[in-house]
Amino acid sequence: MSLSLDATQLDRYSRHIIMDEVGPEGQKRLLDSRVLVLGAGGLGAPVIQYLAAAGIGTLGIVDDDVVERSNLQRQVIHGESDIGEPKVESAARYVDRLNPDIDVEAHETRLDETNARELIGEYDVVVDCADNFRTRYVVNDTARIEEVPVAHGAIYKFEGQATTLVPDGPCYRCLFPEPPEPGTVPDCAATGVLGVLPGTLGCIQATEAVKLCLDAGEPLAGRLLFYDAMDMSFETVSYQRNPNCPVCGDDGIETIAGVDYAGGCQIDAD
Repeated sequence: MSLSLDATQLDRYSRHIIMDEVGPEGQKRLLDSRVLVLGAGGLGAPVIQYLAAAGIGTLGIVDDDVVERSNLQRQVIHGESDIGEPKVESAARYVDRLNPDIDVEAHETRLDETNARELIGEYDVVVDCADNFRTRYVVNDTARIEEVPVAHGAIYKFEGQATTLVPDGPCYRCLFPEPPEPGTVPDCAATGVLGVLPGTLGCIQATEAVKLCLDAGEPLAGRLLFYDAMDMSFETVSYQRNPNCPVCGDDGIETIAGVDYAGGCQIDAD
């Protein structure tokens, strides 16, 4: 941990520092934290924006896509001049303009079973902003094995959900043992998404990540938060660890080697 905050940092983070729950030690802890954001799109944009502003010292950003004009309706860290550029590069430029304290580790790749352990194992917290089930299961399984907490979020049209997966709590497979059949859940390119929706869910994910870095408050562990923008309602549903879960259960896997993520993400019980 760095020894002290300089005068500029004392000014920048003053609204954190005056809080008893954060203080200078908490802010130094944030500056020494390493958070991996999976996706620099709709959810990833507000997550990156607020984690950088909060002073998360190292932000890893994973994305293999480029900025398109249709992204700009909701992906607020990208602009017209970024069209055609890799999202990780656009995101890194945004963070540099916002807060020079932050080191960005740009990973222009798609996280999958071949690189998940190498990437996730290097960070204190993962924020899952993926837009597909295969990545979510790879992230869940790898993070559980590596004992790295995950702030998960997902959106659909006017609705969103969030939960936090901590090493000693239930995992994503306790909620959803298997992904839906291919083609049964369309993406936003096919159905659309309210432009402000990922801002709401992304801010919740960023809040959970900051709490995890500070080891403060109660995360959404074992709780799934549903948000409906149409009637402006929030609902929380509790869920428990499944002792027969193939990942976090009593006989959980110790490696993802051999799991067929391309073929449906199922893990067969021994």
